[in-house]
Amino acid sequence: MKATPFQLDGEYIELCILLKLAGIADSGGHGKQLVAAGEVKVDGQLESRKTAKIRAGQSVECRGAAICVKAA
Repeated sequence: MKATPFQLDGEYIELCILLKLAGIADSGGHGKQLVAAGEVKVDGQLESRKTAKIRAGQSVECRGAAICVKAA
């Protein structure tokens, strides 16, 4: 699976917002639902915190899509 790069503007981004901005979720609320349903992994581990702080260097997987977070 090829990871899509995501350019981080600040120190971190909340997981549900990242899912929205990356186009995996239709909204932040939908992103929270995906996390609650156990469909999201951060660095290969199942993530249950909807607003987990995702920082540069981390990777996120959901529904067959992968995101690689890069520093600005």
